[in-house]
Amino acid sequence: MRRLRNVKIVATLGPASNDYKMIRALFEAGADVFRLNMSHGSHEEIRERHAIIRQIEEDVERPIAILADLQGPKLRCGVFAGDSEELVEGEKFRFDLDTAEGDARRVCLPHKEIFEALEPGSTLLVNDGKIRLKVEECGKDFADCVVVTGGTISNRKGVNVPDVVLPLAALSEKDRRDLEFVCELGVDWLALSFVQRPEDVLEARDLVKGRAAILSKIEKPAAVTAFPEILEVSDGIMVARGDLGVELPVQNVPPIQKRLIRGCRAAAKPVIVATQMLESMIESPVPTRAEVSDVATAIYEGADAVMLSAESAAGDYPVEAVTTMNNVAVEIETDPTYREVIEASRGASHSGVAGAIVAAAREIAETPEIKAICCFTHSGTTASLTARERPCVPIIALTPFATIARKLCLTWGTQCFFSGEVDRFKMAVVSAARAARHAGYATEQDQIVVTAGVPFNVPGSTNILRVAPCEERLIFRTDPE
Repeated sequence: MRRLRNVKIVATLGPASNDYKMIRALFEAGADVFRLNMSHGSHEEIRERHAIIRQIEEDVERPIAILADLQGPKLRCGVFAGDSEELVEGEKFRFDLDTAEGDARRVCLPHKEIFEALEPGSTLLVNDGKIRLKVEECGKDFADCVVVTGGTISNRKGVNVPDVVLPLAALSEKDRRDLEFVCELGVDWLALSFVQRPEDVLEARDLVKGRAAILSKIEKPAAVTAFPEILEVSDGIMVARGDLGVELPVQNVPPIQKRLIRGCRAAAKPVIVATQMLESMIESPVPTRAEVSDVATAIYEGADAVMLSAESAAGDYPVEAVTTMNNVAVEIETDPTYREVIEASRGASHSGVAGAIVAAAREIAETPEIKAICCFTHSGTTASLTARERPCVPIIALTPFATIARKLCLTWGTQCFFSGEVDRFKMAVVSAARAARHAGYATEQDQIVVTAGVPFNVPGSTNILRVAPCEERLIFRTDPE
């Protein structure tokens, strides 16, 4: 099951990928992380999918990460007497709190928080931005608008407010129930929707209580503005380009994607590029050339992971979609230009002993004799710092904790293995060599770089590096201990 690429693949599960056979096929095709979308499916269905993933993990003897994606608050208009109305450019239209059925002049918008935040000149978007309105006058229970871009508005269509920070928590009551459910179930990553400010992440962290790592979805302009602060309190980031492309001009999304990826890499935190990556494969067995180029761009930029949504959850060709994404990644990463881009985008040297150790490990690994970097990690930090360097050899992370091994499945270039507790560096080297040979990354004639922290079993203590042979007898003979 050795992956021939460094970027990871996240596959969303759904009606098209709902049983052991299909989920196992997605894993074998290349999926490293499975996403459970809490917007769809009952708790019982989520529980069944979770159990299947854990069974596959046991069968293949390889950690698999599970990402639960919370729905977040959904802002929707009310209903119309005729189910829909046509809004004409230049005409007036009102949103208000009146629950009466709407018509061509008004409709209910049952979110008083929106009216509290609106100002004259604010923009309202309906139905994924297909309809655009500009606020001319507003109060605590109404907003009188002019239609900038017309179209058909129908019952309960989604409403976006791109240019104001809404006084809404990122967690709805449904999200709170879902959060507790998936944390008790045992997921590895929790994705937060509707993040606008770092306080939204901190609120979720208080509820999670360390049971899962937190991934903030950047899908609102306010989150882009507050990105450095949000990144600081998050464990990872998702570039949710679908909603970003609704609330911002579409031409703004590519440079934002690039900036977010670079920011995450500098912070040694994983970043997923998501939404519409191979969307045509929902109905077609082959993608468009533009979609392939889109996936390739995210890989060239150094993203930790690329994600499939409806392609694997509800499409007609879920295995083909994962296979295509895997093949694109393998091809890009064998392109000499890829290494040139990755090397050129590496930041300045980082201070601290651990940063210096992993930077040295990456430099040493550039010699042809070295086949892998093996790091022992209790918290995952050492592996993440090593991945930030984007070395040209695989990163083998050894940890005694299943939760850390699963969490690292989202991190670029990292192959995770369970290991027992070690208390001597000699045994760490032996375990690393065995893992490298067992995984097929090295033979007995090769060498590896081993990093660890002494004393052992203390998180964040990486302070030692050794170049070691992979032949077990040589390890014992040459180790000064």
